[in-house]
Amino acid sequence: MTVRVGTGTDIHRLVEGRALWLGGVRIDHVKGGLGRGDADVLLHAICDALLGAAGLGDIGHHFPDTDQRWKDADSKDLLRRVVGSLKEQGWSIGNVDSTLLLERPKIKPHLPAMRTTIARILGVEEAAVSIKATTNEGMGYVGREEGVCAHAVALIQR
Repeated sequence: MTVRVGTGTDIHRLVEGRALWLGGVRIDHVKGGLGRGDADVLLHAICDALLGAAGLGDIGHHFPDTDQRWKDADSKDLLRRVVGSLKEQGWSIGNVDSTLLLERPKIKPHLPAMRTTIARILGVEEAAVSIKATTNEGMGYVGREEGVCAHAVALIQR
């Protein structure tokens, strides 16, 4: 059996007038991610972790922001496409561990829905999806609520 690990990170500016999508779930908040599509940093970081583990590049390579097809992309669809690419290469997903960095809103109430959504897309049990959240204690762009960041690690096997 071959086992590989990949990491992913994504960052988006937070601005008023945009919906906040995290882990495939829309979260009620006054600010949302600025970016192409729904700017879901958590799903983007997971995509990068999976692609990296398989040696398939990164999300920007597969879904470039210069290509109008991805202008209004739903990040859940991007993750489905990444999972499909891994399956075509003979990989299966072992688990994903991730961390969100943002001051507000509190993420704990949304974790069950996020884990369910991600697990369904990945085709794994919910126990194989870990999502943690932390603040930046008021420091930096996260602390000033100017941006949101996500880190992810994925294990794949074949």
